[in-house]
Amino acid sequence: MAKPLVIVESPAKAKTIAGFLGPDYVVESSIGHIRDLPRNAADVPPAYKGEPWARLGVDVDSGFKPLYVVSADRKTQVAKLKRLVKEASEVYLATDEDREGESIAWHLLEVLAPRVPVKRMVFHEITRQAIVRAVDEWRELDRRLVDAQEARRILDRLYGYEVSPLLWKKVMRGLSAGRVQSVATRVVVERERERMRFRSAGWWDLEATVDKDGERFQAALVSVDGTRVAQGRDFSSTGELATKDAAVVLGEVAARSLAERLEGVTLTVSSVIEKPFRRSPAPPFMTSTLQQEAGRKLRFSAQRAMQVAQRLYEQGYITYMRTDSTALSSTALDAARIQVRNLYGDAYVPDKPRLYTRKVKNAQEAHEAVRPAGDSFKMPEAVAAELPADEARLYELIWKRTVASQMTDATGTSAQVRLDGSAPGASGPDQRVGLVANGKIISFPGFLRAYVEGEDDPEAELAEREVRLPRLGEGDQVPAVEVIAKGHETQPPARFTEASLVKAMEELGVGRPSTYASVIATIQNRGYVWKKASALVPSFTAFAVVGLLERYFPELVDYGFTASMEDDLDHIASGDEEVLPWLTRFYFGAAGAKDLDDAGNGQQAGAPPGLKRAVAMRLGEIDAREINSIPVGTDDDGHAIVVRVGRYGPYLQRGEERASIPEDLCPDEVTAAKAAELLAAPASDRHLGQDPETGLAVMLRSGRFGPYVQLGDPDDESAATAPKRASLFNSMSPVDLSLDDALRLLSLPRTVGTDPGTGEDVIAANGRFGPYVKRGTDTRSLDSEDDLFTITLDEALARLAMPKRRGGRQAAAPLRELGADPDSGAPIVLREGRFGPYVTDGTTNASLRRGDDAESVTLQRAAELLAERRAAGPSARKASKAKKAPAKKAAAKKAPAKKAAAKKAPAKKAAAKKAHGT
Repeated sequence: MAKPLVIVESPAKAKTIAGFLGPDYVVESSIGHIRDLPRNAADVPPAYKGEPWARLGVDVDSGFKPLYVVSADRKTQVAKLKRLVKEASEVYLATDEDREGESIAWHLLEVLAPRVPVKRMVFHEITRQAIVRAVDEWRELDRRLVDAQEARRILDRLYGYEVSPLLWKKVMRGLSAGRVQSVATRVVVERERERMRFRSAGWWDLEATVDKDGERFQAALVSVDGTRVAQGRDFSSTGELATKDAAVVLGEVAARSLAERLEGVTLTVSSVIEKPFRRSPAPPFMTSTLQQEAGRKLRFSAQRAMQVAQRLYEQGYITYMRTDSTALSSTALDAARIQVRNLYGDAYVPDKPRLYTRKVKNAQEAHEAVRPAGDSFKMPEAVAAELPADEARLYELIWKRTVASQMTDATGTSAQVRLDGSAPGASGPDQRVGLVANGKIISFPGFLRAYVEGEDDPEAELAEREVRLPRLGEGDQVPAVEVIAKGHETQPPARFTEASLVKAMEELGVGRPSTYASVIATIQNRGYVWKKASALVPSFTAFAVVGLLERYFPELVDYGFTASMEDDLDHIASGDEEVLPWLTRFYFGAAGAKDLDDAGNGQQAGAPPGLKRAVAMRLGEIDAREINSIPVGTDDDGHAIVVRVGRYGPYLQRGEERASIPEDLCPDEVTAAKAAELLAAPASDRHLGQDPETGLAVMLRSGRFGPYVQLGDPDDESAATAPKRASLFNSMSPVDLSLDDALRLLSLPRTVGTDPGTGEDVIAANGRFGPYVKRGTDTRSLDSEDDLFTITLDEALARLAMPKRRGGRQAAAPLRELGADPDSGAPIVLREGRFGPYVTDGTTNASLRRGDDAESVTLQRAAELLAERRAAGPSARKASKAKKAPAKKAAAKKAPAKKAAAKKAPAKKAAAKKAHGT
């Protein structure tokens, strides 16, 4: 008997829903997206191979018609779904209720083409009641949401495929540009530029310990002789005093002198100002605030936070985690208030439920905030017993935030006490001083009993702490029992963390909360940004790319322009904007001109030229050398030093001198003085001479794994292949390395001769584990590196005839033992691997990333790397293997079959164009 078929995205979600619906329903997953625009030429169907737009995957001259292809790794699942659809009585498309979920549902409808009733089933939590309700209250597919998501996908393809090749030509091959990722990269680069322009300023102040009947408190100096004492906020980013009112800057000598003279002086309380304060709880989580708090409190990356939240949602523990709403349903409000009353008492429950609203832009925001699922919330202790550590910790965070949002305000009193006195003059009249003591008393904690929102600024968190002062009244006399002079320096603006970058992107209106995690992961994976501890540091490649886009395509990285595109997509989702005119304006310009041969064809004066025209017009104007040069400054002799971004990475240049830049050196640390030091260091890049055979430059360079020699210029754009490299022997020093030494190293591996018995070459080579000889796949170690140049064929064959050592290498002792993994409980150790240091818990391995230091990596950071590696799963390795050459060769062997298919091209092409991507 035919049964209803319910299709969801993930197997985990399918398993949970199947348990609720029972045997009367068939529940199957699509395993995510089933089709997309072609990723490469191999994905393009034969019927479209000859089309000029096939590489792009979008027919821009025919209404931006996309070419969709079923992903190779989804074809088996699609075939299974087609079979199930034929057996079904009706089909429920139960993908997520946001734009992306609506788009997946539409693609399923197009590909599966059911001949039975199709119903759109939506829910924002996976509980029995919610699923049963969603089956009963189904709706039709929302084509406006589909159009908005399709427009976004086409827009991103146009942006990436037009701008990325330009970066390959002018900066470096393999780079990518993206509508949101390039703007996010600019945000990080601009912060680093601020740090590079920053000049520190120093100032001193005093902190006095004051006694009141045996009860001591702290007071800070605020004025001297009636003039305010300057604080850090009074200085500009260039280190100059920038306050509008008069302020005195205390130096070290003056501060220490005043501290000595003030100690023991009796101060008079001149004023006591008390004010009541009231603090309200933060609203429940939406996607962006969840990512921020998970970063601050749990040290999760944005991507890790979303992966863990996804698992919680699919298992029915929380509501849908991609939302822009802070609203709670009436059942959730009741559940939270009941829990507050049971846990904390009636005094902590406000008279009325707290309602949180935001200006809703689109249907994606229509559902609830992120909260515990169900009509009653599971306690975190119960969840901790059911789930792994990451899921339990994130659930507890969501539970606390939700419950706290329905609790009463925290109330208390803040007090500011002004103290006046006179310090005996050092060699003149007494100095009048003013000090201030601040206190804060929380009389009723309210929501603070459950949850305190985190801060990106540690100083702001300190300001929220309770500070008790003794009871003081005007005219009270209190002695300063100890006075300490403290020196301070202004600090550059803090680098972004993932949490603060999410906040910045949200404030700028760049991207959508559901994409923040993937964007931040992308700019790290592309090498534009790397992590130093939790801080995001831009690479010099990012400087070059952002500089190019700012100068020649400013609108593409303009915050306002990018935010307006998000608004336009919202208007498409709401039906207030049409897709085709909007895409035409973006790609062809305001007037929709398509003929690039005539620059003025249909183009209004002063109107934006459109992406395609802009790239064509400006490509020839871009000076690659200029774009890839970042000025550093001048050395003591007035010689200019620049950072150049070459094909194989950034390096310093001063005249003909060059030096590599250590990978862990941040851009703001590459000052003129530091650059001169690197250029002068013997181990820095050094031009050793020319190879007499090829005429190519031979260079000494410093790399992550030590010094090495290189044949070929690292900035030679005409080179067809990467330069040959060879590590120095252990016995060699970069200080006295000669050209002859380098050429000997570059001669390796050396062909010793041919084995007369097998006809295979016998090769002497140097590997990560030392020198060895090799015949085919058979290898034997050599006794010393010098043997590589002297071993004869007979000696090599004799060595290869020796039996291999059995048992392999003894495992090296770990570099460091870091502690127990909070997830698995297994001990985490740091080891040295073939490709560098890595952390492991015995089951999962994770390499240290750029910016991670083996000497200082913490247990917390190691646990984060392992958690991200586990979350990536084996699919990452499979994807990597799929890209390797053998797969391409296998495809090439099928060429005759393609020719056979080509004979049927007219009919096939007609059929394909009729469906156009289905």
